[in-house]
Amino acid sequence: MPKINRTIMLNGRRIWIHANTEQEYAEKLIKLYDEETASSTKEKHNFKEYALMWFNVYAKPNIETVTSETYMRQLTSYIIPAFGDMAVEDVATEDVQTMFNNMAVAKPSKMKTRQVLNMIFNTALEDGIISRNPLNSKRLKITGRASQSTKEYSVEQMRFLIQNLDKIKLESDRAYLALQALHPLRLEEVLGLKWEDVDLDNMILHIRRAVTHPTRNQPEIKATKTEASVRDIGLSKIAVKYLTPGDGDKFVFGGDKPLSYTQVRKMCERIKKDTGFEDNVTPIRFRTTVLTDIYDQTRDIKQAQAAAGHTTSAMTLKYYVKGRASSSESASIIESVYCQPAVG
Repeated sequence: MPKINRTIMLNGRRIWIHANTEQEYAEKLIKLYDEETASSTKEKHNFKEYALMWFNVYAKPNIETVTSETYMRQLTSYIIPAFGDMAVEDVATEDVQTMFNNMAVAKPSKMKTRQVLNMIFNTALEDGIISRNPLNSKRLKITGRASQSTKEYSVEQMRFLIQNLDKIKLESDRAYLALQALHPLRLEEVLGLKWEDVDLDNMILHIRRAVTHPTRNQPEIKATKTEASVRDIGLSKIAVKYLTPGDGDKFVFGGDKPLSYTQVRKMCERIKKDTGFEDNVTPIRFRTTVLTDIYDQTRDIKQAQAAAGHTTSAMTLKYYVKGRASSSESASIIESVYCQPAVG
């Protein structure tokens, strides 16, 4: 064990020096000062410039547009405002901790910011700009409230909507609610449906693509979220009544071009008004509700997982309660739950 264990303060940092002799201690001390002097005279890298370089060279060309938008949002909302005027070399763990402390968002949102920041620092580490990633410090604590989970609609609310489908004035609005409310689909999967995917003969919906809106109202047609999301699910008999088939290559909602988020929002507002529904009509809540009730009626998590298009059953359990049955049975299960006469 070294005979000498001392700390020194060097440019605001506390550093331990371990040595067996005073001579060794002096040599290590001189070396530290020499390294610090060399570092201080070396040209440093502006954080904002380096972060944007990383984004444009390493991130943006190799990720989905929606992911790219998410990364840029983390950069412009939190990371660059916190470190933009600093040098990459000067960002310390305490600076990072201060940024997270000042973020008035849920913990999962902070973790998204951490992911982007970590990739920037790891790139700087590989480039030899820094010797240590400040995010790796054991002192760093990222806390915050949990994300608010999506609340499912009550069975009574679902029965009300299904029983009032005929009150909806526009045919396309009726078709949308019939497909979204009676099937465990993501909104982007509903918007990605083409008439060739609606198999009325075999009562099956083929989920083969998704439509996202990374810039809010400019649709991007892409593959489904995961390989497991490519699936066939049972088509509700009730929904068939509200579907008027069109050309196979046309989108069910929008025709030549998928609907935008603005169009979907307006459609949901019309549905609420036409039916007299007291709550907001929110697409993601239908998916949560249907998967919740599939499990509640069947107690088969594998069934719910398959219907959801999830890679693991753990994801289904975590975000959509519990579930069971075969994909083709899902439609009849939901029909039996939501289409019973309302009490009173």
